[in-house]
Amino acid sequence: MSEPQPAGWSEMEGVSRTTVRVRYAETDQMGVVYYANYLVWFELGRVELLRQLGFDYKQMEVQDDCYIPVVEATCRYRAPARYDDVVTVETEASLARGYLLKFRYRLRRTADETLLAEGETVHVVTGSDMKRKLLPMKYAEAIGRLNNGTDS
Repeated sequence: MSEPQPAGWSEMEGVSRTTVRVRYAETDQMGVVYYANYLVWFELGRVELLRQLGFDYKQMEVQDDCYIPVVEATCRYRAPARYDDVVTVETEASLARGYLLKFRYRLRRTADETLLAEGETVHVVTGSDMKRKLLPMKYAEAIGRLNNGTDS
């Protein structure tokens, strides 16, 4: 996967968009993207969404002892991505409540908007001791503004 292109942001939709180009190493012998790579792209989308909100994982960890490990991940594959396709990763925060975070993802082939996969990750907020803790307010407020404070 090449470096992400500058991400698009839609304030109205609360959706972050970034693109990746499928590398040969990410495909199987038939030129189809190996299924686990979709989860890597989910992470890429999540990281870019947080950056667009003005913070990143490293800041969360160093400044606030705040970690957000994945505790559940789902992915529904709709169509294959292939070598050299450009894929748009659409990411939105769907829940920020207490010590839980959820993100939803849609992956589309950029050339024709074909839906390739969609999924969700669930995260538990912890400290470096791996004990649950509340999401610091500055992050909860920023994520909450994405969907006008509504959780789904």
